[in-house]
Amino acid sequence: MVGIFAILSGPVSDRIGRRRILLIGCGAMAVALMLHTFVTDYRTFLIVRILAGMAGGMLSGAAVSYIGDYFPYERRGWATGWVMSGSAFGQIIGIPTGIVLAGRWGFKAPFYVFAITMAATIVLLFLRVPQPVGKQSLKQLTIRRAAKDYAEMLRRPEVAWAATAYFLMFLGVSIFIVYLPTWLERDLNISGNEIALMFLVGGIANVLTGPQAGKWSDRIGRKGIILLACIGLSSLMLLIVPLVTDAITACVFFFLIMILVAMRISPFSALLTALVQDNRRGSLMSLTVAVGQMGFALGGAIAGPLFAGIGYSSNTTLGAIFVLAMGLIVWFFIPEPHIRAAVPVAE
Repeated sequence: MVGIFAILSGPVSDRIGRRRILLIGCGAMAVALMLHTFVTDYRTFLIVRILAGMAGGMLSGAAVSYIGDYFPYERRGWATGWVMSGSAFGQIIGIPTGIVLAGRWGFKAPFYVFAITMAATIVLLFLRVPQPVGKQSLKQLTIRRAAKDYAEMLRRPEVAWAATAYFLMFLGVSIFIVYLPTWLERDLNISGNEIALMFLVGGIANVLTGPQAGKWSDRIGRKGIILLACIGLSSLMLLIVPLVTDAITACVFFFLIMILVAMRISPFSALLTALVQDNRRGSLMSLTVAVGQMGFALGGAIAGPLFAGIGYSSNTTLGAIFVLAMGLIVWFFIPEPHIRAAVPVAE
């Protein structure tokens, strides 16, 4: 549902403005989360999760698109890095908090707290996030026109390659990450608490690296950092099975992996914002989010048979291949605008 509604909401955000779609998405998410009150069985739980996915689809492409609208290209890496690190920091705090809340007050409690944070987000958006002037499409919004715009974008080679790279980015990570905890528990006897610590350490690495990677990409360019990160990430994936033997080495490897993931995602998201005009940016970012969701879903489907039939080394090898392929596509097929010297601002 995130992927489907990302596709649908992209042209809408181009027409009515990113601020409005962010407000609508946050409001819809808050309502969907409060509807968990009525969950009584799997069917009702699935229904409210579908509604939450619809709201998530509205939000997924709009946030990065807003960065493209508000910041000049030579500042977008820095801004994107902060937004991405905010997401990672939220997961660091949110996942253990949710476990505690669910254990003490039941599984619905985390959803209620999430609804409160979304309501607070609405207030922050309303008070502190303006709509950039002149960044809305003047075309009449119709399903036919939206489909035509998507088709026209995909006929441009750089956009088609960007969508492919985004797909491979999530595909490779999904194949690698889905069965990583299972492999650590089953083959290395690492406990669930130690795995949770590993993810905490990795989240901290992501938070620390994201803004810096974005700022570096503003100064020296995006593509070199993305390729370097992909080469390093694929190398670590290939080395994790032979070199990780206990919880300590697992934490070290995952810390390095998440550094490289942050080095890749912030510059790449900033690079994507420059591939189309302002009035199509929401459509492009929503398209890439939807394609990424498809890649992550396909990766999860592939990861299971690989892990069960061959072993986790097959997951790491195939994941490394797709990660490296993503970096090569960015390097050879996606153009990068010239970055002018950024005007110093308070950071």
